[in-house]
Order: sequence, then structure tokens, then C-alpha cells
Amino acid sequence: MLDHRIFLSNRDSVLNNLTNRGVDQSAVTELSHLADARREAIQAVESLRAQLNIASGQVQEKARAGDMEAVETTRNQLKSLKSEIKHRENEQEKVQNSMEELLLTVPNLSSTSVPVGNDEADNRVDRVVGEAPVFDFEPQSHWDIGENLGILDFERAAKISGSRFVVYRGAGARLERALINFMLDLGSEHGYTEIAPPLLVRTESMLAAGQYPKFKGDSYETLDNEYALIPTSEVPLVNLHRDEIIDEQELPLRYTAFTPCFRREAGSAGRDTRGLIRQHQFNKVELVVFSKPEESYNELERLTGNAEEVLKRLGLHYRVVSLCTGDLGFGASKTYDLEVWLPAQNTFREISSCSNCEDFQARRGKIRYRPTAQGNKKAKPKLLHTLNGSGLAVGRTAVAIMENYQQADGSIRIPEALVPYFGSESIPAASATS
Repeated sequence: MLDHRIFLSNRDSVLNNLTNRGVDQSAVTELSHLADARREAIQAVESLRAQLNIASGQVQEKARAGDMEAVETTRNQLKSLKSEIKHRENEQEKVQNSMEELLLTVPNLSSTSVPVGNDEADNRVDRVVGEAPVFDFEPQSHWDIGENLGILDFERAAKISGSRFVVYRGAGARLERALINFMLDLGSEHGYTEIAPPLLVRTESMLAAGQYPKFKGDSYETLDNEYALIPTSEVPLVNLHRDEIIDEQELPLRYTAFTPCFRREAGSAGRDTRGLIRQHQFNKVELVVFSKPEESYNELERLTGNAEEVLKRLGLHYRVVSLCTGDLGFGASKTYDLEVWLPAQNTFREISSCSNCEDFQARRGKIRYRPTAQGNKKAKPKLLHTLNGSGLAVGRTAVAIMENYQQADGSIRIPEALVPYFGSESIPAASATS
């Protein structure tokens, strides 16, 4: 959530930033008006309180002078001032509540290093790594490969749960498990503490992570709305330190977690209806960092590099893209997307998003750190910065392996780095489900 004070200190810049992010102009105008109304209400209360203090002193002076008629008049004035102060405080509270409710629906401010643009067409490709594989046959899509090998079963998944679900069978399930363990071990190698968090979270956890109220309709909630299934393990990881003050010496804190993730994909009707790219349930290994503000952009580069290392060790061709202002996620100030090459689609597809949310989530969740004391004076707590990234989306990584390492006979070669986890060098066409 944004700090309401920025609408007074640097209004034009903030409003322009939000406009670049695609925030509706009426909301931008309303925020500006509420900021003015809040300031005016505070000033009115302060002015009335000053008058109240003066009048209170006058009562005592006039009482000592024996002017009881003036005392009574001033007491009536005091009563009127107190009534007006209460009225103005109620107005201030209403304005404050209205502003906070609106701010919960407003995205984070973008970093000055983010390219300005309307949508994904305006994103900037920062670098391309590796080379696309060359086939002497027509490469197949992952859903055809998976069904031919008997390792992906979309038909039975639809019978069980409906569309946008999959059953992994045999070597398919083993590939998914191998990728999860490979990614978690790589996270540990990079200094992340592994967490196994709850998959059901309370409303306040979704709110702190920036999922509510903006994405309320995209998550799965229990019938009593007390819990929601996590759309990403970013939610429980960010909430590990909600309402806490962390000592500066402990930062940065780096966590990783494997969890299933659950999303309605309500905003993606008609997109990627076949295959594993867009599922209601999918596995992901997440990376989350708690950082001092002055170090957070260095941490973003580090986190992105950690996610890239998965792709490098698997020998996958990919590119790093800086998202423009109009394509940024709701809570992000800056995001790098990692896009992996999919031969059958002849294009790059997102496999990870690595973002710096600055203090957006920390303000919602009251996550602070206490700077190291200078001398004997105890330092005042400050909001820290949070970062998150997929390290990686497991199903999409399986897609990339199936499509990039497919062989002419229909088998799949397993990347060398993954062989110790998978247990063999290939998924043979003749015995894929063994």
C-alpha cells in the first residue's frame, strides 16, 4: 500500500506515475481530492484545538478576575469548540478510511528505471541467453509429447476436476518431483532457508501480500471466507514476519518454498486452454527476500540471477525482460520476467517473474526492521523492502524440457544437471510410464 503522505509531498510525480501504470484517471483524481480533504481536516482540528487551549486559559483568568458572566460565556464557547472538534475528527476519520480503502486498490509506484509503456508489447528485452535448439524434424507441443508418452493425462484430470488440470503419470510425476528437489537444493546453495508453509491462509495474510482486495475473485476461498488457498507461496512467506520488527543485523532474510498454487485464472479465459501453461493448480518453487531499502535493488539482481541459474544449469534458451509500467504486477515497483524458449510455439514464454515490491507489502503487513543503534539511543523502526521471484514455475519448466529435449523417436532426453534427481538420462518412448 502507498503512503498517503506522498500525495502531499510529491503529488504531480506520483499522479503521473500512477497514470503511467494504467490507473483509472477517476481514481487518481479521487486520491488527490482525498489527500486535500485529509490535510484540510487535520488542519481544521489543529486550529480548533489551539482555540480550545486559548479559551481554557481565558476561563481561568476571568474566574480569578471575578467576571462570572465572561466565565459562563467562555464555557459555552468551550462546549461549542469541543462539539466542533468531535465533528471535525469524525470527518477526518471518514476521509482517512475512504483514502485507505481506495489505496488498497491502487498499485505500487513504478521505479524510475522501469520503461514507460502500455502493455507487454512495450516491455524491454535486456538480454538473451543461450541458443534455441535446432531440430531435423518438426518439434511437437508438450501436450502431444506428454500424451504420446503416457506421462500427462488431461482427459482423466478433466473427469476428476474439470478443465485446466492435469494428471502426471509415471515418469511425468517423477520429472515434476525431480525439478522440485533440484530447485530447492539450488535455493539452499544460494543461501535461502527452506520453508514448508501452510497452503490455507487468512484474509489478513492475503491483504498484506497485496492479493486482496484487488484479486479477490481470482483465488479459491473456503465457504465461510475464513481461509483462501494460496495463489503463490509468496503469500505465506511474506507473512512470516507480519507485525514484526527485525534487527538490522538479521537482514537480508532469504526464504524458499515449494508449494502447490491455486488460481482461478478468471482473467485468462480462452488463453492457453491446452497443456500446462495456465492451470488452476500448479507447483512452484518461490524465492522471497526481506531487505534493507538501500540494498533491495542489488537483492533484485541477485534474486533474478538465482532464478536464471536454474535455466542455465538445465541448458535452456531464455531471455530477461524488463516489464514496462503498464505490464507490472500490482505490488511490484520493478519486475524482470524470465522467458524460456518453447520450440513448438516458436516463441518465448514467461517462466519466472522477479520483483522488488519496495515497502508496498511491508506497509500493509507492518513489517519493519530496527537499524543498528548509534551510541546509546535506540533507533526507530523502519519499513523494510520485500522481493519475490519464481525459482521456477515447475510445470512450465517441465514443458520447456519436454519441448527442448524431445528426440525424433518421441523420447525425451533429461538435462545432465537433472539426471541425479530423475534417476535416468531419458524418458524412453517405449517405457515412459515405468
